[in-house]
Amino acid sequence: MAGRVEGTTFIFPVRVYYEDTDAGGVVYYANYLKFAERARSEMLRHLGIENSTLQEQDEIALVVRKVEAEYLSPAKLDDLLEIHLSLTKVGGASIDGVQLVMRGDEVLVRIRIKIGCMKLSGGAQRLPEKTRNLLRTFENSN
Repeated sequence: MAGRVEGTTFIFPVRVYYEDTDAGGVVYYANYLKFAERARSEMLRHLGIENSTLQEQDEIALVVRKVEAEYLSPAKLDDLLEIHLSLTKVGGASIDGVQLVMRGDEVLVRIRIKIGCMKLSGGAQRLPEKTRNLLRTFENSN
């Protein structure tokens, strides 16, 4: 999988498959969150960060603390979508971001997300400095 970067935005392509749709023939609402998760994981890979490495070497995990999704228009079978990801704040132990699910120039879903860094043993943990600095590549306060 790959994505591309435009300014401070990571863009990840997603094709809608039959398995992504509901009985009405549109993308099932929860699947947009799966698309967004894939985009975040690929952004990390683009930066040279692997979730598995964070767990194995740093004994931390990046977890969703809060998510808000605004569904504006449905995606359908075979649509080619792009997930646009920008980080609005990279803090000591958390990351705030906005993800837009796009079909061409049309915004289908707007997702606001807060990611927390936690120790595998439980409790909050500061992001490693190297990881925090790499993530700031996609930070955009606008």
